[in-house]
Amino acid sequence: MKKDIILSGVGGQGVLSIAAIIAQAALSGGFTVRQSEVHGMAQRGGAVLAHLRVSDQDIAGDLVPQGSADLIVSMELLESLRYAAWLSPEGALVTAAETLVNIPDYPDAEELKKTVLAFPRHCILEAERLAREAGLSKAVNMVMVGAASTFLPLDSGEIEKVIERMFFAKGASVCGANLRAYALGRENGSRQ
Repeated sequence: MKKDIILSGVGGQGVLSIAAIIAQAALSGGFTVRQSEVHGMAQRGGAVLAHLRVSDQDIAGDLVPQGSADLIVSMELLESLRYAAWLSPEGALVTAAETLVNIPDYPDAEELKKTVLAFPRHCILEAERLAREAGLSKAVNMVMVGAASTFLPLDSGEIEKVIERMFFAKGASVCGANLRAYALGRENGSRQ
């Protein structure tokens, strides 16, 4: 078993936290993990990209070859399509429905959604709404971890343990909201 994953978004959206949670849960499950990150101009709202490879065997390199990603997880519509060339024909595209308009000629959001919907396997989540429903608007990335988890061979309980460890120091309220956001993402991701 091998899963090649591309994670994308804009600086400050928590892309690297998503990668860390999935990687730690995979390691806890006995998988081999390789990861590569590109931060770009992240502090100024630039693109953030992570390659994550999970396997039950050795992995030769950190980077996902173009056309072979099993999963693209994106925090933002345009960023989901920026890396579409990496998706395999059988792969799934999972993205937040929201946009982060940070360039003057940002494409029309409805046209972007239509493009995502044309992929054979796709999931578009109203991640901001789900994060607010969980009780913490900043937990959008945990919603996306939940949605991504429905496409991965990882134990949901292991992912929850990693989230608990990550947010334990921030208190029970923040930890609980992040776990609820994960659960809502998982529930809504499995519906599509």
